Amino acid sequence: MTNQLDKKAQAWSALFSEPMSELVKRYTSSVFFDKRLWQADIRGSLAHADMLAAQGIISAQDLADIERGMAQIGADIEAGNFEWKLDLEDVHLNIEARLTQLVGDAGKRMHTGRSRNDQVATDVRLWLRGELDLIADLLAALQKALLEVAAQHTQTILPGFTHLQVAQPVSFAHHLLAYVEMFARDAERMREVRARTNHLPLGSAALAGTSYPLDRERVARSLGMVDAQGVPQLCRNSLDAVSDRDFAMEFAAAASICMVHISRLSEELVLWMSQNFGFIRLADRFTTGSSIMPQKKNPDVPELARGKTGRVVGHLMGLLTLMKGQPLAYNKDNQEDKEPLFDTVDTLTDTLRIFAEMIGGQPDPQTGQLTGGLTVNSDAMRSAAARGYATATDLADYLVKKGLAFRDAHEVMAHPVNSAQGAGKDLSELPLATLQSFHAAIEADVFDCLSLQGSLDARNTIGGTAPERVLQEIALHRQRLG
Repeated sequence: MTNQLDKKAQAWSALFSEPMSELVKRYTSSVFFDKRLWQADIRGSLAHADMLAAQGIISAQDLADIERGMAQIGADIEAGNFEWKLDLEDVHLNIEARLTQLVGDAGKRMHTGRSRNDQVATDVRLWLRGELDLIADLLAALQKALLEVAAQHTQTILPGFTHLQVAQPVSFAHHLLAYVEMFARDAERMREVRARTNHLPLGSAALAGTSYPLDRERVARSLGMVDAQGVPQLCRNSLDAVSDRDFAMEFAAAASICMVHISRLSEELVLWMSQNFGFIRLADRFTTGSSIMPQKKNPDVPELARGKTGRVVGHLMGLLTLMKGQPLAYNKDNQEDKEPLFDTVDTLTDTLRIFAEMIGGQPDPQTGQLTGGLTVNSDAMRSAAARGYATATDLADYLVKKGLAFRDAHEVMAHPVNSAQGAGKDLSELPLATLQSFHAAIEADVFDCLSLQGSLDARNTIGGTAPERVLQEIALHRQRLG
């Protein structure tokens, strides 16, 4: 009985004179990776069946049987008791065949007015929509973790770098807020991807639509595929609906950009943790040791995230290449969209989770307080800023305010920097007489601008590193994130 049902599930098999070879069966099957779409598949099928009944295409009893059978299938899958069969190719045929076993002809009627082409396009969109909602939450958690650390370090001075050379002093909080801005844009991109993903292909059938009187808008409302005003969002061309995967490519692009941001942060964490910098320490649970060098503590999590970025970017390239040569409409090539899409989601979500904890810590089971994943060495940061003549630009600005043109002030500045380097001192340690020998406009108030704190405080414009401005930005981000 089971074998007969399985064969009938392959509706095209009557046309063929010999069975599919076992090698081809394994090569073309997708069930062992696309089975993760089962919840979306059941949800889409129930919405479709409800619409068929409302339109009088199937009976109310058929709908009741389908709902009863799908409830049983869902429970079996949840419990790990569902038998996934290679012979049935994919998640869709496995569920449909089991439904037919459970409820008989009603299971066969469920596929009226649709094809696996519009079915899989709907399933992937539904599944990805849910993952995008999760990613939005994870991006918010990471931003909040960065904000909490930033709020503690608005007065912590860090050397700001260009070309990895000491440039100007910034606060550590200001530096972290740069990543908050990046991840905020990532979240915005994900929201835009979600809006374009949340369109209904179902009802497009194989490629040309269907002759059955379907109510596609009813299905869209049932599945929540509506805009902010509740208007159903439909894929309005059946050829495009079943064959394009630009929503998956767009997600992979947004995920790649997000992972690039994580990779940049990872690179800094690796540098800052090294003995040559000593700016931070990562909690032991995020590091590993060496098998032969007992003194080492390796930043494996940031290093792996840096490496996994290439993996995600590679998936984007794979999806773009997958689609570039396909004529309309659906082609079997599109089966290859799922594994890179699934792995991109898994990699991004795992990375965001672990980074939020690594930056912000985790709740102590006794007190509920966060136990830090990141410890900051403020003294090392400040010392590095002091060594790099980071206030040279401030001295140039000082001379401009005394009346010099900026280019002239910049040229004058080369001489005190050379003098300080020769003496092995910071600019603020040079005697006033020495500084005045470089330009007559220099007075005793010059030391206000040469101090690291003075440099920090002076940059009090929107987007600047002054503690007052940084505190305002932290407040704005907290308000945005709720």
